[in-house]
Amino acid sequence: MRRLRAVVAAVLLACAVTATVAAPTAAAAPVASPPFVDHARWVHWGDLSSLRVYPTPAGRQAAGQLNNAAQGDEAWGEVLALAPDADLPGMKDQFMCHWSFAEIAQPGKTSWNLEPWRPVVDDTTMVDTRCNPGGTEEPF
Repeated sequence: MRRLRAVVAAVLLACAVTATVAAPTAAAAPVASPPFVDHARWVHWGDLSSLRVYPTPAGRQAAGQLNNAAQGDEAWGEVLALAPDADLPGMKDQFMCHWSFAEIAQPGKTSWNLEPWRPVVDDTTMVDTRCNPGGTEEPF
């Protein structure tokens, strides 16, 4: 996940430098505080299941910032408190991918969806598949 964050940071930094060459310096955004997750709900379609994680406004704010791994770990802990059965291989990696990219790539998405049937993959594959390894976003 560190390599993933390094890649993301480099891309975002390059975009920020390009976009702000002539822009004035802005104050740093305030640090968001927990809770980061409003609720989580399992949904099922046939034999497939998906954990829908619904972030709070603070969760969306924190997820949209760089260097937010500690807050991401806190948010994952909130997910597990709400859905203890989510502690399955690959689920935290999917969550951290959504945490790192969802509010940048698709701000305001209703839920971040995690699926236990997806394969466990390396960070590069996780990013290349937009946090959905093993197929496109679930059909349900």
